[in-house]
Amino acid sequence: MREISLRTERRTQLVDITEEVSRALESANGAAAALVYVPHTTAGVTINEGADPAVAQDLEAALERVVDDGWEWKHVEDPDGPNAPSHIRASLMSPQILVPLRDGRLALGRWQGIFFCEFDGPRERKVYVTPLQ
Repeated sequence: MREISLRTERRTQLVDITEEVSRALESANGAAAALVYVPHTTAGVTINEGADPAVAQDLEAALERVVDDGWEWKHVEDPDGPNAPSHIRASLMSPQILVPLRDGRLALGRWQGIFFCEFDGPRERKVYVTPLQ
């Protein structure tokens, strides 16, 4: 397993980690797939278009609208406001993705990228990348 460390800058932010995941797999000889896992309850990971940064910005805005901060949340642990919306947004994404490998490289589609999804930032975060035989 390889670990990627990153620092997010905003409360809601999608960060393209495709290159970091690729580098984490450089010594994964013979692996058939890669498991990319986020060990945080207010963050996730997804695959989406990586060519146009506006797609990530649109996803950030959409998730903030789908799960509004202003609802009457029961889980309020942060003095600056509830982070319950962060947990819900993370659940709408996923804590993990499985990506097949072709000749040791990520078998992503032409426009696809892997995104770390922050919903309770800014924070220091980790992503685990595990090659699977």
